[in-house]
Amino acid sequence: MTDRALSVVRSGALTTVQDRGRPGHAHLGVPRSGALDRPAADLANRLVGNRPEAAVLETTLNGCAVRPRSTVTVAVTGAPCRITVDGRAAAWGAPVRVPAGALLTVGTAVSGLRSYVAVSGGIAVEPVLGSRSTDLLSGLGPTPLTDGAVLPLGTPTPLHTRVDTAPQPAPPTELVLRVTLGPRADWFTPEAVRVFTSRAFQVSSASNRIGLRTEGPALERAFEGELPSEGMVLGAVQVPPDGRPVVFLADHPTTGGYPVIGVVRETDLPPAAQAVPGTPVRFVAVRRR
Repeated sequence: MTDRALSVVRSGALTTVQDRGRPGHAHLGVPRSGALDRPAADLANRLVGNRPEAAVLETTLNGCAVRPRSTVTVAVTGAPCRITVDGRAAAWGAPVRVPAGALLTVGTAVSGLRSYVAVSGGIAVEPVLGSRSTDLLSGLGPTPLTDGAVLPLGTPTPLHTRVDTAPQPAPPTELVLRVTLGPRADWFTPEAVRVFTSRAFQVSSASNRIGLRTEGPALERAFEGELPSEGMVLGAVQVPPDGRPVVFLADHPTTGGYPVIGVVRETDLPPAAQAVPGTPVRFVAVRRR
């Protein structure tokens, strides 16, 4: 029987298993989780013939290295990086055949932050609440990769359409986030709301899968004290006491007591996964759809 598995040789700064997440469990205190740059993860799966819900590897900044125990097809998307198979250069953003026992190395991101590694058959770790995603906030799902770990692989599906390569957006040089004001915009002074939607912020190095933290002008509150905890959604822009907005991403908490000045459209969030520290951020107010 073929040994369908990947051995982790180098886990990198942070490599996790991700799929489309586990929506629908916020009432249990469980975040959605899932790939931060879903279009990149979906593309990687398409390139190797996987179903959209197949689990992939999400690397952060300096990639990873794995050794398949059987011949597989892989594709790396998201942040551009150098790909090698046993030291020989391979294509980024395209299907690559990796023989059994060969070393696949995903290098440091040239631009952006997160690369996605799809393997034919998908990463077949045990699902939790219907998802194989690693949730860094709640601890659900598989732990982040460690050197020496072994990941099972699923059975490949036949490629219905051969795709050799596909265009991908470049990591953002400026992050423009459309935001619907509320539900707690009235907790801030009119000047603070004007600053929020007209001034430039920057991505903070303290950002992670839980939230994109920003640096820039502090937003002044109109009220003292804190709110009782209330539900939080993906894309909520919460403002802690320091006045710097935080955009909630896939592993965000499901409740919080700091006021939410607005909510970013979900379709604008994938570029946030690739925004390096220092990237300019602008919040553009739009009407509720």
